[in-house]
Amino acid sequence: MAESAKPLMLVAIDDSEHSFYALEWTLDHFFVDGSSHLFRLTIIHARASPSSALGVAGVGSGDFLNSLISDMKKSAARTVEKAKEYCTKRKVENVQVEVMEGDPRNVMPEAVDKHRAALLVLGSHGYGAVKRAVLGSVSDFCAHHANCSVMIVKRPTNKPAAK
Repeated sequence: MAESAKPLMLVAIDDSEHSFYALEWTLDHFFVDGSSHLFRLTIIHARASPSSALGVAGVGSGDFLNSLISDMKKSAARTVEKAKEYCTKRKVENVQVEVMEGDPRNVMPEAVDKHRAALLVLGSHGYGAVKRAVLGSVSDFCAHHANCSVMIVKRPTNKPAAK
């Protein structure tokens, strides 16, 4: 199958170990060395907008805003580089990586539509009901609003050995 005819898989990442576990799991299960991949792969990182950070911190000086924007761009660049390293380590090539600005709840469904993705992969932070209610769940939101199938990869919990 020609590369351009393959369906597109989007993997959402942030700087958390949960999202990188989801990326690693996806690479190990869908993009195994030497096999013919069923999907094209695009990795999406949702970088918070400076205005959302300022909403929490309050209005600052121009220098503060410039510093904040610079720090956010550096953080996004580190996250993207780490994702590229995961792909390189597993010999997965032709991966597109994109940084989009905004709340991940909005960015991921927009990215699905923009790229006409067939599948969106997200990591689960494993929040309990109370924390999820307060913070919201990106994966839950995307499962209800993305115009494609959504796969939520959960990191296994270390269970004590059976006696």
